[in-house]
Amino acid sequence: MTVMAERTSHMTAEEFERLASTAPETVTLEFIDGRIGEKAVPDGDHETIVMWLLRQCMQSRSDLDLHTSQGLKAGAYRKGRVRPDGSLAPIAHFAGQGEWADPAGVLMTVEVTSYDSDTDRRDRQEKPAAYAAVGIPVYLLVDRDRYEVVVHTNPDREAGRYRDLHTASFGEEVVLPEPVGFTLETDALKNYAR
Repeated sequence: MTVMAERTSHMTAEEFERLASTAPETVTLEFIDGRIGEKAVPDGDHETIVMWLLRQCMQSRSDLDLHTSQGLKAGAYRKGRVRPDGSLAPIAHFAGQGEWADPAGVLMTVEVTSYDSDTDRRDRQEKPAAYAAVGIPVYLLVDRDRYEVVVHTNPDREAGRYRDLHTASFGEEVVLPEPVGFTLETDALKNYAR
């Protein structure tokens, strides 16, 4: 269960980074669109989906890594700080970048919905806007509430949105277009949603 600590903020990104660095290991903070939020602690099924996707990425694109804890600078004027469930990038892409990396070169970000009250706002609205605004080519949303996978592509940086969305039900084949360039068989996802 997530306790959302949300407020409109005049905090700078640097102030947020200092605050986030002092949070206990059981708390993951994000700073999106001027608001501080606590990201839900993943449940076992959530983590199983992330590991499933990690294996798919390794089998299909051995030249890429799916990072599951790397923070990204994402949002208007780089004032946002997000920690995607996954960031697909070339091997060693984040080496030397620290806790909050520049999103340039990230090919895909991934979010898996959590069963909490702010999933709609966070994973379906704010994060796709932030990822599009920094030009991440693909945003993959594994939506456990809706039993579907949504592939967001063709980012419009100025508008902060993806122009194209493809939705597939769990069990359907999902094509991740270039620059990701492989297909997911999503039948296994049926086992990890309620």
